[in-house]
Amino acid sequence: MDPSERDNKLILSGTPEPVNVTEGCGSLGMFLMKRLMRHGDNVAVIDGVYSSELRYLELLEAGVRLAEGLRNEAGLRSGDVVGIISENRLEFPVALYASFFANAAVAPINLTYTEREFEHALNLSKPTILFLSPYSAERVIPVAGKHRHFIKHILLFGDENPFGPDVMLYDDFFLRTSAINPYYFQPEPTNVEEHVALIMCSSGTTGLPKGVQLTQRNVIASVSLLTMLEASFEVPTVVLSVIPWFHAFGCLTLINVICNKLKMVFLPKFEEGLFLSCIENYRCSFVFVVPPLMVFLAKHPLVDNYDLSSVNTLLCGAAPLSRETEILVRKRLGVKHILQGYGMSETTLAMLVQTNDSKKSGSVGKLQVGTMAKVVDISSGKLLGPNEPGELYFKGTQIMKGYIGNEKATAETIDQNGWLRTGDIGYYDEDGEFFIIDRLKELIKYKGFQVPPAEIEAILLTNPKIKDAGVVGIPDEAVGELPMAFVVKQPGANLTEQEVQRYVADRASPAKRLHGGVRFVAEIPKNVSGKILRRELRAMLKRQLSKLNFAKNVIVRHFSNGAQHPTAVREAYILTIPVMTAQHVCKRSTIRFQYCFWRAGVPFLTTGTRKDVSMGLTLQQLQHLVTSTTYSQYFIGRQCI
Repeated sequence: MDPSERDNKLILSGTPEPVNVTEGCGSLGMFLMKRLMRHGDNVAVIDGVYSSELRYLELLEAGVRLAEGLRNEAGLRSGDVVGIISENRLEFPVALYASFFANAAVAPINLTYTEREFEHALNLSKPTILFLSPYSAERVIPVAGKHRHFIKHILLFGDENPFGPDVMLYDDFFLRTSAINPYYFQPEPTNVEEHVALIMCSSGTTGLPKGVQLTQRNVIASVSLLTMLEASFEVPTVVLSVIPWFHAFGCLTLINVICNKLKMVFLPKFEEGLFLSCIENYRCSFVFVVPPLMVFLAKHPLVDNYDLSSVNTLLCGAAPLSRETEILVRKRLGVKHILQGYGMSETTLAMLVQTNDSKKSGSVGKLQVGTMAKVVDISSGKLLGPNEPGELYFKGTQIMKGYIGNEKATAETIDQNGWLRTGDIGYYDEDGEFFIIDRLKELIKYKGFQVPPAEIEAILLTNPKIKDAGVVGIPDEAVGELPMAFVVKQPGANLTEQEVQRYVADRASPAKRLHGGVRFVAEIPKNVSGKILRRELRAMLKRQLSKLNFAKNVIVRHFSNGAQHPTAVREAYILTIPVMTAQHVCKRSTIRFQYCFWRAGVPFLTTGTRKDVSMGLTLQQLQHLVTSTTYSQYFIGRQCI
């Protein structure tokens, strides 16, 4: 630590990291083997769908055997990259650990990607060997075929191979390898500070993902997370996770669980009844969740049909959890501990985590072992003190090495002193507990106020008629941006735009009210970890606004001459965008119309978002209505009367 940082009271530090955190191991592979050897014949992971198990000793033996096979049969070398594109299944941890034993880096890739996204992800990590599940293979193999200059082997999980000789079944490859005594297998020592262990795709909430390089030292440092939380566990602990292992949160919690001699029940995807029955049947005491799962536990009627009394701890990560949702879950389930953590792909796992002595409602806990934090004023760059919101910066042994092949983005994210700027707005209190307000890039700028959309979403989710919600800002010349909500109704709920707006207005300051209106949708677009994809919401909004602006511009264009006016056409003006063309213009000075004015920023038409006037108007009067201060934010449609 820099001496100036050590003495600065505005820089917070977590508990010092143990001196021998690597336990004398010269590589991540050695570290993991040592942990597995401690746990013997205990069950490591259970497939919640098929009830099949993998024990620690089986994982060790299979991992070593596969690692040796990858070296000898597939030519895998230290520093090569292994890609895994699969749902959660028993082969996944074997392939993951085998790669670590062979000193390779692992690139878990989202199996729901499109071909374009697969192309991008493969070009980022350039894997030598690719493990695929049948679910992803049909979309991946055509893309992988273009890159056989670096993809040397494709191994397919499952029993069938419809793809020909260029693809080999994983089981067939495994049978070609020879069993080896793990005690005679030695992973090569390496520089754990520099050697890359994982290449994780960043969330991609603002564009195509970047390749986050996590070193072996980063991963070893992250193993302390569950060690910190052991006081919250009941023994024996059974952990349930439906978090995809191709996601950083899922992959690193899998490694953590196995390193800490816990038993993990996993599911390949979230299915309501199966998720709840796993808790009931396996008496799960600790559940990894993301905010959408917490909303499910808070509101879904199916939850009451299952015995969830075994649940002692819910650990929520990957996206912010609202205080209101936390309260609803606690009240409904009576869970002893609801813990939040805060981290990102770039920080390996959690930089902040709640424990028994740091779990104020709404906080994301205190600093992890071996980490430092500071809060920086967005405008001035000065350091801030307790209860002063600003951008969060972190430093420590869990900070990534950088973005693969992207030095510019790395330099923009990590400064010369090793501080990682998160792009998140938050603060810490006088007890050192941290609170996240929102993403810096997602703040809505309304009349100079910075409005966190997550705060409005949290209010909306307390409404029993609302299943889900997402908030974005609508560009507005007068005020900057207008907060606008996309809302998913609960099934059968009767809810209007005005009711939603009033609900928020009763609970929020004026700047945080829904000045941009409400739009009801079937679902809120999110990534696999539950983060709202606001860029997709903005894209939906942009498409609607572009139509309305086009209509407005076409109408006003025909008002330039007072001798012209639009005439009636046969159209359902309430349901369609009114567009005038030259053939609808004639030379009469006055005609009687019914005019409808729609507020700017309202992307759909309802009786609550239009103002009807029935009058005779000259074109000059009509043009004045469109352009005057009173009506400048209204679009115009018409119907002859």
